Amino acid sequence: MISILAAEGLAALGCGLGAGIAVIGAGLGIGKIGGSAMDAIARQPEATGKIQTNMILTSAFVEGCALFAIAACAFLI
Repeated sequence: MISILAAEGLAALGCGLGAGIAVIGAGLGIGKIGGSAMDAIARQPEATGKIQTNMILTSAFVEGCALFAIAACAFLI
């Protein structure tokens, strides 16, 4: 009986760690996207609109993947 409870606790710990890693990865990815976009805008100011559009779209995809990972971890608990 004790080993079953320990396994459930470790599973919950793993789900929490997985969700945390997903959030950290998404934050780093979005930060990298923003930094690269600012570098590109500094080099070609006339392309600001296209760069910002692509930056926002890519950030939304990264955020969607992170949200999916968090939801998957939440359902496993």
